[in-house]
Amino acid sequence: MHILRRRGWEISESRVTPESAMLGRRGLLKAAGVLSVAGALPALAEPNAKFVAGRALTDEKYATTYNNFYEFDETKSIWKEAQALKQRPWTIELAGLVKQPRTIGLDDLLKQVQTEERIYRHRCVETWAMTVPWSGFSLAQLLAIAEPLGSAKYVVFQSAADKAAMPGLRSPYYPWPYTEGLAIDEAANDLAFMVTGLYGKPVPPQNGGPLRIALPWKYGFKSAKSIVKISFTEKRPETFWEGLNPGEYGFWANVNPAVSHPRWSQAREKLLGSGEMVPTQIYNGYGDFVAGLYEGRKGEKLFM
Repeated sequence: MHILRRRGWEISESRVTPESAMLGRRGLLKAAGVLSVAGALPALAEPNAKFVAGRALTDEKYATTYNNFYEFDETKSIWKEAQALKQRPWTIELAGLVKQPRTIGLDDLLKQVQTEERIYRHRCVETWAMTVPWSGFSLAQLLAIAEPLGSAKYVVFQSAADKAAMPGLRSPYYPWPYTEGLAIDEAANDLAFMVTGLYGKPVPPQNGGPLRIALPWKYGFKSAKSIVKISFTEKRPETFWEGLNPGEYGFWANVNPAVSHPRWSQAREKLLGSGEMVPTQIYNGYGDFVAGLYEGRKGEKLFM
């Protein structure tokens, strides 16, 4: 007897973005040359059919002009200012409990990984949501390159802090640089994705270019942007928003409609662009795949 085992990314065919729409979009991009020009995405970044979102894609103009990036400003309209952040040369420091601490250029790193495109739902803690095609590579591949020691239990991501390009860094209120973290088993999960592209083009600086992370089962602030350092540690780190306001933001930050933010409900979310309000799903709809990560952590504050 054949047994069908459901994974967290699988949904019914009736809810999937039509293949023709996706192929048509990529065909236009290829015709325009944006998939092959210098500095664009590697040619191997093909769509991964198992990562489907069950919602229509958010229009690119909304996803790339409505952005949280406090290093530039507290408003959402920072996309023009963000162009000041140079995307090359770009290096990533691999530090802490690794076999050989070192710094690697992003372009050299990309030569060592298999890239692909994944359509993910993205859910902000502020209750807005979008559905976008990220390009990049699994975080598990980066773990293999970094070679963390057996004592490493957490991965810490540090964002760029370029004072010349990021005027928001002048604010003394925030504990710069921006840092986020994952448990090592979360980082190894198949859904954890290192992003280098968006809509078939290099991910723009306002969306965290040239390198960010996407964790679709967690609130968006867990997905560090413009990453310059990745550290491995035995001790759980105090992350940016957790350190700033631990009463509102915890380390785990998994999406749960039943657990309200202290200042607003998380039961529903607004789709970016259309403004449609839809029910929020536990783990943002990816629970079948990631819930097992937390079976032994039920005593933790998993959902905010």
